[in-house]
Amino acid sequence: MARICVIDDKEMMRESVAAALIREDHGVETFPDPVEALTRIKSSAFDLIVSDLKMPRIDGLSLIRQLRESGNDTPIIMMTAYATVSTAVEAMRLGAYDYIQKPFEAEALNVLVERTLEHARLRRENEALRTTVNDLSSMRVLIGSSKPMVELRSQLELVAASHATVLVCGESGTGKELVASYIHRHSPRADRPMLCLNCAALAASLLESELFGHERGAFTGADRARKGRFELADGGTLLLDEISEMALPLQAKLLRVLQEGEFERVGSSVTKKADVRVLATTNRNLEESVGKNAFRADLFYRLNVLPVVVPPLRDRLEDVPELIAYFLERAGKEDGRTAVRLAPEGLKMLMEHPWPGNVRELENLCRRAVTMTTSNVISGSLIGPWMNPTSKFASDLGALREGRMLQDMERRLVERTLARFDGHRAKSAKALGMGIRTLGMKLKQWREEDESAQTLMAAGVAVGL
Repeated sequence: MARICVIDDKEMMRESVAAALIREDHGVETFPDPVEALTRIKSSAFDLIVSDLKMPRIDGLSLIRQLRESGNDTPIIMMTAYATVSTAVEAMRLGAYDYIQKPFEAEALNVLVERTLEHARLRRENEALRTTVNDLSSMRVLIGSSKPMVELRSQLELVAASHATVLVCGESGTGKELVASYIHRHSPRADRPMLCLNCAALAASLLESELFGHERGAFTGADRARKGRFELADGGTLLLDEISEMALPLQAKLLRVLQEGEFERVGSSVTKKADVRVLATTNRNLEESVGKNAFRADLFYRLNVLPVVVPPLRDRLEDVPELIAYFLERAGKEDGRTAVRLAPEGLKMLMEHPWPGNVRELENLCRRAVTMTTSNVISGSLIGPWMNPTSKFASDLGALREGRMLQDMERRLVERTLARFDGHRAKSAKALGMGIRTLGMKLKQWREEDESAQTLMAAGVAVGL
């Protein structure tokens, strides 16, 4: 059933169109005045607008123009008794989906309505898929037969069946985004879009616009209205990656959406509603962040309805052979090779490695190994220098700081990858399995930490950086 707005100044036509649509189980609101209809459309979400072309005060073409200029992309069917090629072309050029010439049969109208609604549904799904994380063509599965993974999958089956908010916790590289995608694909919302937004990749002002959308002129550069992720994901799922990095003022607005399902676009006072299931991920201890007033306690409890903890790879080393086989097979297919495997001595090395970068580190190593040899057997001598405990990477462990070991090791890995690619950020980001924006933010953060440490040291203050 769709919500349809019917606009026509002729009562008989207006009511007959409404009756035909109601018989098809659609919800219908009728308006004799297009100005009144515009006001209603701005405050309520319709799936379709059926409007007359010739009306007093505002004609159909002006109606289309005003709606499109305000950023409203609701599909429109134009009714006209004055159908000509020029008016039809003009209406469709301005954004109408189609037109129907009076007089018409109810059946003809209903066929056109269903075709228009189906077209709009496909357009929304295509728009959502451009930003979705649910890309099945490159989707990795949750691989592993270890007890932690069996227990995780059993938990996810229960979590997926719910509509409640989920907080996915775990170290960097454990596959939190894959877990979130698994939840969505096994949920009642699986046929609806799943969108993802990295809270660490955008400034607070831009993040608010990405979440809730904005109106034209809301800020510099906002030359047209735009829907946010909550509107685009309506009926589906929204993944908020690295939720711990969201600024406190924006956390309050997110809390309102989670509690009431309501929000306003940036630059608008019109309240909108969205039915969205929120999944959030974090590699930080949010309870500690709450204690430090870096994260809202009420938002934490609202997110932590269904907590899921993804185990680190060092706690499920028996899964390493399965993961290696999967990653080598995929990397081999990408390079047009088959039956790529790891020699026994190489497997022994990988089974003894602590995997501070978790599954992502293993995946990158397999990809590198396939690239660096033409043989279908990956030898231990090839990967040995990468795993050698006396290597420069391992020798840095003595300089790592308690409480920051993972962050320090991540920095060492990033610096070495950048050196390997001669500072090329795009290539380095791809090799590291992260976005170029995320890489840029990490480099900026580390640069600022270094500058701060140098300032303190110059002032005679001892720091542990």
